[in-house]
Amino acid sequence: QVQLVESGGGSVQVGGSMNFTCTLSGTEIRLNYIGWVRKTPGKAREGVAGYYVSNWQPWYADSVKGRFTISRDNYKTTLYLTLNSLRVDDTATYYCTGSRYARTDVDYWGKGTQVTVSS
Repeated sequence: QVQLVESGGGSVQVGGSMNFTCTLSGTEIRLNYIGWVRKTPGKAREGVAGYYVSNWQPWYADSVKGRFTISRDNYKTTLYLTLNSLRVDDTATYYCTGSRYARTDVDYWGKGTQVTVSS
């Protein structure tokens, strides 16, 4: 079983920055994609950023390109997400996720961490 544990999150003002960490375990299960998804009440969930595991190619949603940066450790068991130039509409619960097949078909979820951006 894959386990994903996030840390980070909290409250920040518009324009501020934040850092997330996601630690993976149970990686004997082959995943195609690992990354962050965010959810906001009343909105469809949105993929934010992640990696395609086959070649560690990063992927970013258009809404965060140029503002968010994903990285990983050399052991490929920890992901980092740096969020810069935060906006009010970045307010959401952010989940670290793993997908065995398509990026949008999430099989494993972390517990989630709340980010609140205020003006």
